[in-house]
Formats: sequence, structure tokens, C-alpha cells
Amino acid sequence: MSKFRVVHYLNQFFGQVGGEDKANIPPFTKEGPVGPGMALQGILGDDAEIVATVICGDSWFNENIEAAKAQVLELIAGYKPDLVIAGPAFNAGRYGMACGAVAEAVSQNLGIPVISGIYPENPGLEMYRRHAMFVKTGDSAASMRTALPAMGKLALKVLKGEELGAPEEEGYIPRGIRQNIVTEKRGSQRAVEMLLAKLRGEEYKTEYPMPQFDRVAPNPALRDVTKAKIALVTSGGIVPKGNPDHIESSSASKYGKYSLEGVTDLTAETHATAHGGYDPVYANADADRVLPVDVLRELEQEGKIGSLHRYFYATVGNGTSVANARRFAEEIARELKQDGVDAVILTST
Repeated sequence: MSKFRVVHYLNQFFGQVGGEDKANIPPFTKEGPVGPGMALQGILGDDAEIVATVICGDSWFNENIEAAKAQVLELIAGYKPDLVIAGPAFNAGRYGMACGAVAEAVSQNLGIPVISGIYPENPGLEMYRRHAMFVKTGDSAASMRTALPAMGKLALKVLKGEELGAPEEEGYIPRGIRQNIVTEKRGSQRAVEMLLAKLRGEEYKTEYPMPQFDRVAPNPALRDVTKAKIALVTSGGIVPKGNPDHIESSSASKYGKYSLEGVTDLTAETHATAHGGYDPVYANADADRVLPVDVLRELEQEGKIGSLHRYFYATVGNGTSVANARRFAEEIARELKQDGVDAVILTST
């Protein structure tokens, strides 16, 4: 019996090419398993073989996503695999987006299954959960030792055509796909039993879990805006021309802090957007459309606000992970409080 054929997708780091300095390399292949693929091959054993590894830089993929999908798909298709494994990406936003996009391209064009691994807060999960079976991982490569066995076990079941149980039984994150099953009790009886258990304070499990959302209590209103120091923070990607901090156009891993000393207007010669998730033409022509420095300077001169803070902060919200966004917010808020800022205007795209 011939072995099942598997192709593995990795980024530049796990593909053993390099770190962030190699994030702009276009896709290419290496024969056989590479990096974590070596351990994965051991888990797959004699039933399946990783025939090739496709490697691509995270920045190149996310900045050229349509071309990247097409090129990676062509490379994968050339090996005629029975299954594709992507990652695991953990909580790396750009890597998660790339793994998800690869899954979308493979499932839609080749019609073969894709297994991946991801941290639940990675933006790649929300965008691409229907195109792959994502095994839940920790937020960093420290969980590699548990992620790979779970991915390998699931991959073998899928390859062998074995019947899969519910996501929690098989170890992958629910995909939002509902499936009819036959049970001993009809729905109304199950619902009443669940309600009674809830009323009695007993443990119960809903069959339709609701999404969980952060709830942030609003701060009290400003007492006197005419004496307030106002700061600007944006996820719309407005940066000095040339993007000096090299903020990624998608799945940003950083933010920038830029001076507004002596600046009354953002022009096409001085500022632009680094954002890759919307048409940049109007923002590049006049960045005040995203970051209204000109209007706030007018309000400052008219005495309608106390002052405009001497710095603005910017990042890109396109696909940026919740964990990174939370970290940015905590660091920026800490600085703004230290600088005596009274209020912040947050702008997006």
C-alpha cells in the first residue's frame, strides 16, 4: 500500500531560512520535511509522507496575498498531495493569516483537506476557520510539543477516512459548520433538561455556544474640553512618508510614535498610510482624512480644546491579532497617562 502524500506549509522562521530579515522572501519548495516537519513526520509514521515543504516569508505573503496564494497553490499542486498541513502558526498574526489563506486556496481549488494549528485569538482563525481544521495551540512555539501530535493524529484520521467526532472530541476548533445527528432525546426535552439544570445551579452544556465579547466600561465624560489635552491614535496606518518603522500592512506586530511639533496639516509630501486593507488613494492624497490633525489644530486655535498632544500613535488594524492590539493599547495608554493626556480620539479606516 502506498503512503499518503502530504505537503507542509511553513513561514521563513520555521522553514529555517531566517527571522524577520527574511520575511520578504517569495515562496519556494524544499523536498521532504523541514524544521517542525521532521517531528511531524515521526508522528505520521509509515502511513503518510511529507513529500515537500513550501516556504514563504510572512511579509511577502501578506503584502502580495493574491499572488502568494496563486504561487503557493501551484507549488503544492505539483506534488499531488492527499492533504496539506499548514503551520502551526500559534499567535503569530501574519503567519496565521498566511496559513489560513493557503487553506482557502487549497480547499477551494484542489478539494483536499487542510490541517493547521493556531491560537484562538489569532486573526487567521476568524477569517479562515471554514477552510481548515485548526487544532488549538498555545500562544507561542513553546506549545509545539503538544500541537504537533494533535495535528498529526487528526491528519491521519482524515487521510484514512475515519469518522470524526465533535470538534472537542477530535481536538480542533469548531468551524461554524452545523451537522445533523440522531439523538435519543428530541430537542424540546433536551432544552427543558438544560434549563432545569441551569435553574438548579448544576453543570450543563449548551448545544449552541454564544460568542464572548469584551465589555469595556466607558470613562466619565470630560468636565471641560476647552482645557483638555487631546491625543490622536489611529489603526488606519498613517505614518511619515516612507514608513520609517516598517509597520506591516497586515497583521501588524508593532506601532509607531510620531511627532506633531509644528505640524498643522498632513500632506501627500509628508505622510501616507501603511495599511493594506483599504484603497489608500484618498488617505495618501490627504492623511488628515484618517488622522484629523488639521481640524484639531483649528479647534486648538479657536480655544475649543486645550491642546493637541505633541505625538500621535499609529498602527495597522488589518488582521492584527487581539493579543498584539491589547499590548499596543496598554503601552500607548501608559505613555499618554504619563504625559497628562485627558482624552484620546481613536480613528480607523
